[in-house]
Amino acid sequence: MESGERVTLESFDSLTSYWLGCRNSPMWNCLFGLPPWLEVWWREMASGGELYLGVVRQRGVIIGIAPLLLKGAEASFIGSTNVCDYMDFIIVPGKELDFFHILLDDLRGRGIRRLDLELLRPDSTVLTHLRDIAQREKYGVSCEEEDVSLEMELPRTWEGYLGTLTQKQRHEVRRKLRRLREAGKVSYRVIEESDSALQASLIFFAHFRESRQDKAMFLTVRMESFFRSLIKAMGRARLLRFGILELDALPVASLICFDYNNTLFLYNNGYDPRYSSLGVGQVSKVFCIKDSIETGRGKFDFLKGMEEYKYRLGGQEVNLYSCQISLG
Repeated sequence: MESGERVTLESFDSLTSYWLGCRNSPMWNCLFGLPPWLEVWWREMASGGELYLGVVRQRGVIIGIAPLLLKGAEASFIGSTNVCDYMDFIIVPGKELDFFHILLDDLRGRGIRRLDLELLRPDSTVLTHLRDIAQREKYGVSCEEEDVSLEMELPRTWEGYLGTLTQKQRHEVRRKLRRLREAGKVSYRVIEESDSALQASLIFFAHFRESRQDKAMFLTVRMESFFRSLIKAMGRARLLRFGILELDALPVASLICFDYNNTLFLYNNGYDPRYSSLGVGQVSKVFCIKDSIETGRGKFDFLKGMEEYKYRLGGQEVNLYSCQISLG
């Protein structure tokens, strides 16, 4: 590294302080790379390996952060694909080339010979910058499509959203809303505060387990603890929107969502199967989309997975990739 270029390993506390001081900076463009999320994952889900919160400075100024887990000679992102839909480095726009050159020098000096990076959006810094750098340096590079995420731009009005759907999709949305309203008094409420959301999470866990057998198997004691810690941390960071759909004051569906960077992220959901004939699972997402429009959000991210309802509600595919880089 040149004089004035260095990497320091720092704590979650220092990362959080830096984020709170510049949380509107475009460098913080990945929900799953925010300090509250990373810290919860590390404390609840990490099993072995060395924490590497590498802060890259150039002439004393922070130009990026590498949230990595080191195991032997391999580095990967902090996070796991079962709870983190996509990841990336945190870099000041325009400083990507400098950041990666400094970072790679530091990692090689620590004996890292392989980067295993997943999952990645097409606009991630890994695919837009690091891959080209690695190829120029004659490193071994292998990037493959791994999964699909769905998202959509939100118009300014509910009627505008309905206009983006096909005639069949629009008819289905209106029919399901009408049937539910004919069954009783319908309301959709949003909880943003941590303590209230933690109390409401009991409803979510019941809905999550009961709605599908695979979800019940997924929700282990460890996973439930992770969800609780995540709800608490993201609520404190003012990023939580916990949605509950009620029929005659009875909760029939619930959703964990996050509100960040003008985007509403639908993270997880469940419903009471006794009301499945009324389509409460899909209708709860419809109300979530409507709420996002009414609160002025510009994008709705359904996140990873090719569930049919995402297409029916207007989601558009975004391919997700994995990338392995051999540093020799």
